[in-house]
Amino acid sequence: MSNVHTEEEQTITQQKEHTDTPPISDSMSVPYFGYQLIRDVLLPDLLGKDTEQILYWAGKNIARKHPIETPEEIVMFFIRTGWGALSLLKQDKNEMELEISGPMVEKRLKENKGCSFHLEAGFIAQQIQQQNQCVAEAYLTLKERAHKVMITVKWDKKDKL
Repeated sequence: MSNVHTEEEQTITQQKEHTDTPPISDSMSVPYFGYQLIRDVLLPDLLGKDTEQILYWAGKNIARKHPIETPEEIVMFFIRTGWGALSLLKQDKNEMELEISGPMVEKRLKENKGCSFHLEAGFIAQQIQQQNQCVAEAYLTLKERAHKVMITVKWDKKDKL
């Protein structure tokens, strides 16, 4: 048993010695370049002119598979997925305004003028729809100079599910 532990320690030590190989840990992370290739190059190539609409509905589908009970938990989901820092700016009875920011958002906006945040918008819209039990839609605005994405979610309590 101690030999296995020693071998694991040696493996981790060897990985730390190689600067291009990240150490193995429980909280795995995806390199930005790999994420960016899939998100901003491959998906638009595959989906073509329908990229934004398909990503929006894909976000809604992810939300259905990962239901969240409160807006605060949506913020934590964004942190866990690496989608950015989500902040609630204001909310009234039929609308909320949110902001996505952070290093990943800033880098994507700087490097790819055509990057899409419709996946995130669809995810938020579906979560709010499930929480409010009425139809909700999200609209987004890129604030490239400020390196932020603004998302407005609107719903109508009369339009029940």
